[in-house]
Amino acid sequence: MDDDWRQRLDAMRRELELGGDPVAWVSETDAAEAWLRYPSLAVRGALFGVCVQQRDAGGGREGAWRMVVPLQDGMPQGARDSLNSLLWFRAKDDTDDPAVRRELLAAVSLLEREPVDEVEVLDERYRVVRGDELARSGPDGLEPPRPTDVEPFDRSWEKRRASDPPDVGFVLDPLRETSVVSEALRLSLRSFDYAGNRYPADVREDSRRAVTRHPDVALLPTTFGIVEQRGATWRPQGSLLPSPHDARLFLYQSLIELWPLMYKFDEVKRERYARAAERFRAAGRADELEVDGRRFRICRIERMVRFGPDGPEPPRPSDIDEYEPMKMHPTMDEHGVVHFDA
Repeated sequence: MDDDWRQRLDAMRRELELGGDPVAWVSETDAAEAWLRYPSLAVRGALFGVCVQQRDAGGGREGAWRMVVPLQDGMPQGARDSLNSLLWFRAKDDTDDPAVRRELLAAVSLLEREPVDEVEVLDERYRVVRGDELARSGPDGLEPPRPTDVEPFDRSWEKRRASDPPDVGFVLDPLRETSVVSEALRLSLRSFDYAGNRYPADVREDSRRAVTRHPDVALLPTTFGIVEQRGATWRPQGSLLPSPHDARLFLYQSLIELWPLMYKFDEVKRERYARAAERFRAAGRADELEVDGRRFRICRIERMVRFGPDGPEPPRPSDIDEYEPMKMHPTMDEHGVVHFDA
């Protein structure tokens, strides 16, 4: 451990000791125990989102980068499409000024034609940002939620809108950690790169290069998802969600509605999955479920974004898109009139 690590962790320990917050102490203890039970990190893959940096009053850059599209797309183009929609709806709903609308629509037009990872509009710099999805693992598989992970106030099992994504509005800052254990993780990830023959050579080379070009790391809010065990591996089922209960609710709804419809279950199988779903719901805060020889778990997901002198890391040359940019919305003129036949 170098001096930078020691100084950062020592300062955070002193702050924790002086604060005397019993909740913080419980969270730290919970996190430290989890590290012992799940000592390894499993790399689940790259994720992409969008962040923005504003100009200051003098026309220079402010330091903060704020997330505007959650880090959850599996391809860079998915994040570009989300930025396209964000700017189009800003032009439609958020201004009556033709000049402002023209500038927003010019950025939309660019995103429709080219796979750009950065656009400047209205004194704001938007960037498609690349991150990595990680999960802790131990002898029994991937780490489930911890007792101290925050749950929503409304833990209803009825169909409802999922909690807001934790990313939107989140400020990416390598120095914002307040937890000693999280800071230790963040610092340890600064030297992380892809290794092993399961990664193509260009992916490994881009990863090694990123350690030098973007040497610091920012951690995003923890998320949760469903994974299914298949042999020695665990495979994700569905998207990332902001709380353990949101993931449990999604698993419950998948068992009784989504999967029977998608996979055309017969009536007998549909009933089997429905009974398993009700047992899972009755357990309240269960994190595992088995049905038809399949084992599902609610999994705790960490996410990291690399930082360099110019901010967060954009997509790498080896990151793959499965489709090209496209026109996503009807044509709009500078007066806000939408032309569906254009």
